[in-house]
Amino acid sequence: MKRATIQKNTRTHVTHEFPAVYDRNSRVLLLGSIPSPKSREVGFYYGHPQNRFWKVLARVLGEEVPETIPQKKAMLKKHNVALWDVLESCTIVGASDTSIEDAVPNRIGELVKKSKVARVFCTGATAYKLYQKYCAKDVGIDAVKLPSTSPANCAVSLETLVEAYKAIRELNSIKIID
Repeated sequence: MKRATIQKNTRTHVTHEFPAVYDRNSRVLLLGSIPSPKSREVGFYYGHPQNRFWKVLARVLGEEVPETIPQKKAMLKKHNVALWDVLESCTIVGASDTSIEDAVPNRIGELVKKSKVARVFCTGATAYKLYQKYCAKDVGIDAVKLPSTSPANCAVSLETLVEAYKAIRELNSIKIID
């Protein structure tokens, strides 16, 4: 007798369920593709416990690893880092960025106009490709592709990720005059 199994390869239409984290002082924008099932479950970015995003960012910014959503937001804002995703909605299989279809981009240009964002970094190859395809022309800022912190990218060491993500600190050391 066969057991019933949950279909993991089901295509699902996903809509982004939580807002960008930014304020008018944000200088750097980090963009993922779209929240994973675990991130949607916890209601915030990079919610999978094995995703190394928050550990990497904390090391780069010289902070303790934030545990709660308010702590994560506070760390981002303290360092003038905005966080969002390229897509507002799409059809996807699980957390597989390579399966994305029917992509609808977020209005990233509007966020940039409401802030001091001067640099855009994409947290993985798919986010970078999506940004280039849907957003770069409107936003007017070239993006830098960073390696993914996803558990699926476990071949990249924590130290390599930290070194790559140090690029986001460059702009925060420059005084911006209003």
